[in-house]
Amino acid sequence: MVLIGMLHHRADPRNVKKAYAYAAVAKAEGVHFFYFTPGKVNVKKQRILGKVYENGNWHDKEFPYPDVIFNASPPMSDKAERIVDELSSKIPFTSHSIGNKLSVHNRIVSGKEFEPYVIPTYNLTSDHDCLAMIQKHSKIIIKPVSGHQGDGIAFIEENGKNQYKINDQGKESIVNKQGLLDFLSSKMQEHSYLVQPFISCKIKSGHVYDFRLHVQKNGEGKWVITSIYPRIGPLGTITSNMGSGGYSAFTDKFLQAEFDDSWYDIQRQLEWFALNFPSHFESLYKNDSFDELGIDVGIDQKRKLWIFEVNWRPGPPNIFNLELDVARNTIHYAAYLAKNNR
Repeated sequence: MVLIGMLHHRADPRNVKKAYAYAAVAKAEGVHFFYFTPGKVNVKKQRILGKVYENGNWHDKEFPYPDVIFNASPPMSDKAERIVDELSSKIPFTSHSIGNKLSVHNRIVSGKEFEPYVIPTYNLTSDHDCLAMIQKHSKIIIKPVSGHQGDGIAFIEENGKNQYKINDQGKESIVNKQGLLDFLSSKMQEHSYLVQPFISCKIKSGHVYDFRLHVQKNGEGKWVITSIYPRIGPLGTITSNMGSGGYSAFTDKFLQAEFDDSWYDIQRQLEWFALNFPSHFESLYKNDSFDELGIDVGIDQKRKLWIFEVNWRPGPPNIFNLELDVARNTIHYAAYLAKNNR
């Protein structure tokens, strides 16, 4: 029988909401499953002190190295990273990092097939270069190269002669040219940033929105759609990220309300993209494979689809009861990996 180890940085699985769901699905599917952290790995003996869910609680139990590892979170220290590297050299992992936003952008562009859906993106290395971008596009957005959940994103637009409007994570200000240059310089000192022309995606009420295309591999190693749903940002914000106060809705009702008679065509377009993009995207990584992706896309006023971001460890949508669906696909794919690795 297949043995799956769920690797996480938190010591107590009770503090990891999805751990129970994976343990429950594994038991239902006839798969052995345990939870562990890097610190509980004995590399010399190739044994792991993990936790197994039995009789309503998590219990300590020693295990041999599993057939496959579901790497649910990244290592949080140098020591943990060395252990994870050692494990990954001997055991297949379900997924691998896709890299930061700029490297993902460059890969998609180099792959050409989905380049038309990519927003022009540049590394922010000069405040004056950014100023030239504003003069060219009138509205731009800057975001950290390695940011997540909408952190650090700022929107900038021209607001009259030598005046600029800045929306920095919901905080608006009007500055002159020197004020803008000072703002950009302070940002570049904090992190590495990207700059893009701003793609406006708003619903009829004026709220910004995007779509999350959540895809996973199944027990045959094939990509399937777990869910497609809109994410709507609070009025006045520039991102629709759920972690920044955004909310969701049922996809069909949302499409019917926002796209009128074209709603069905939009839905088919989103489904086509969700099924075709992942395989191409994965082919851009020669030695790595993925089990799950969260692809954030927007549709502008001309009904053109744009890729906003690609995430390699997305969470399930809050509005839907998909926790067990996500867990089932993960367990099935992990078992598929284990059997094929043998």
